[in-house]
Amino acid sequence: MMNHIKKFRKKYFLWLCVTMLFILTTALAINLYVIKSASCLLYDNLNDIPFRKTALVLGTSKYVSKGKQNLFYKNRMNAASQLYNAGKVHQFILSGDNATMSYNEPQTMKKDLVALGIPDSVLFLDYAGFRTLDAVVRAKKVFGQDSVIIISQQFHNTRAIFLSKYFNLNAIGFNAENVSFNNSPKTFIREYFARVAAFLDVKVFSTQPKFLGRKERMPE
Repeated sequence: MMNHIKKFRKKYFLWLCVTMLFILTTALAINLYVIKSASCLLYDNLNDIPFRKTALVLGTSKYVSKGKQNLFYKNRMNAASQLYNAGKVHQFILSGDNATMSYNEPQTMKKDLVALGIPDSVLFLDYAGFRTLDAVVRAKKVFGQDSVIIISQQFHNTRAIFLSKYFNLNAIGFNAENVSFNNSPKTFIREYFARVAAFLDVKVFSTQPKFLGRKERMPE
């Protein structure tokens, strides 16, 4: 009886190891696939990026724990300002989460970009950018844009470009200054799995935005 139990445990452990190896290998392959799909559409240098009329700024919280400023947010706002001042873009869609009355990413971005010298007349707010997928699809279907510059950090832009390709949005990415791994290890670890989720969303589940609603008018 004991030998039978030992054999069962050994077989179960072996099956578990093979399954975990398969999952990890698949996740790695998906990450490499997503990264490769966007590799030639990302820009770090302001002088190199071509002009696009509209930029899509992907939102995040302005603050992290204990009221400390979120450097991912700060660097995205600076990147948007740099693009505008260099004449690389004329208008912005500020896409973020506004799930509650007390949390409003688009309004916060608008306030800070105006403080950086960007006219509020060129800032258009997307209050239903709950996920990157939502932001990408809404830029096309709600705001009527066929071509955009996406502004975020490189790891995030990679996933956004991958999604844009699937939803037929002609997008390139301008990489805001990154934040070191030591400052936010959870963000980089989470992104590894977020790429897998994005792949499954479009290749398996045909996921659509949580909310579309009426179309928003933007200058032609």
